[in-house]
Amino acid sequence: MNNLEKRKYEKGFEKVFHKLTRSSIIYECSLHIENTEGNFSWSKGYGGRSLDSPMVLTSVSKLFTTTCILNLIQQGKLSLQDNLSEFFDSEILQSIHVYKGIDCSGRLTVGNLLFQNTGFPDVFAVGTNCINKKMIRSDVSVSFEDYVKIAKESRKKFAPGAAGKAHYSDLNFEMLGKIIERLEQSSLHNVYKKYIFDPLNLQNTYMPENDCDFIPNIYHRENALYRPMLIRSIPASGGCISTSKEMMQFIKAFFGGKLFDRCIFEQLRSFAMIQYAPPLGQYGGGFVRLNISGIASLFRCKGELIGHMGASGAYAYYYPEKDLYFVGDNNQISAPGKLFTVPLQLAKVVSD
Repeated sequence: MNNLEKRKYEKGFEKVFHKLTRSSIIYECSLHIENTEGNFSWSKGYGGRSLDSPMVLTSVSKLFTTTCILNLIQQGKLSLQDNLSEFFDSEILQSIHVYKGIDCSGRLTVGNLLFQNTGFPDVFAVGTNCINKKMIRSDVSVSFEDYVKIAKESRKKFAPGAAGKAHYSDLNFEMLGKIIERLEQSSLHNVYKKYIFDPLNLQNTYMPENDCDFIPNIYHRENALYRPMLIRSIPASGGCISTSKEMMQFIKAFFGGKLFDRCIFEQLRSFAMIQYAPPLGQYGGGFVRLNISGIASLFRCKGELIGHMGASGAYAYYYPEKDLYFVGDNNQISAPGKLFTVPLQLAKVVSD
C-alpha cells in the first residue's frame, strides 16, 4: 500500500465514520482498521470512546468459544462428529429436538452446534414476551436450564444436520461452552485465559464473573442500559468485554493461524445463510461470512468479510481481498443493520 492509497483510504474511512456519528441513535462508537503487518493503522472514536475503551462484545465472544473448540479438536479431545450424548445427561437431551413429530435429539452433534445447524430456535426471540424484549425493560439472567426449556417448548426450524441450513441460536454456543468446561475440567473463563487471553497477553479482555467486574452500558435508542446479570449469564455466546485495540490483536491472531492450526480452520469453511441478513449474512463453523461480491455491494466489492458481529453493536471482520481488519463498536442494540452496512461501506472504500 503506497502513500497515495493510504491517504485515499483514510479519507474514505473518515467519511464512513462521520456518517455513522451523524445518526440520531449513535451516542458512542469506535473504529479501528489495520492490515496484517501493522504498517497501516487508522482509528477513530466518538462520544468519549477510544481504542482502549471497554466494550461489550456480545456475540463476537463466539469467536473465543470457537477458538477453544478448535484447540480441543487439534488435541484430539473432541471431534465435530461427536454426539452430544457424550457430554450431556439424558435429562437435558430428552426431547430437546422434536421435528415434525420425530425425536431427533439423539442425532445432535458438536458440528451441528458450531455450524448453527441444529435447527434450534433463536432462544432470545421466542415468544411475544421474549428475552430480547425483557432485557430492554430490566436486567434479566438466563440460565442454561432456561435455554433448554425454551428449546424444548419451541418449534424447531429443521432437522439436525439438514444440508445447506443454518439458524442462529445462542443455545448452540452455550452448549459448546458446557462441553469445553467438561473436557477442560475448568471454568470457561479460565479456558479462555489458557487459549486466548494469556497467549496474546490481553490485559483488558475478560469474562465478567462477579459484581466487581466492570460491564459497560449498552444503548437502546437514547437509553443507556446496564445489564450485568444478563451479560454474566451468557458466557459462551456473548459474555465478554474487550477493547478495540485488543480485539484487533485477537482477530489478527484468529485468522492468522496463531491460536490454532489453520488446517483445522479450513474445515469450518462451509456456509449457509442465517436468518438476519440474507443473502449477505452466512454462517460457517463458528464465524460469520458476509458475501460482499455482486449485488450486496452493487458490484463494487469482491470477496468476503469474515468474523463476527454482536447485538451490542460490536463487530470484528477480516477482509482477505485487501488484507484489512475492521474492528468496531456502534454501541446501539436498536440498529442491527449497521453491523452489516458499516463494514460493507468500509470494504467499498478500499475497492473503489
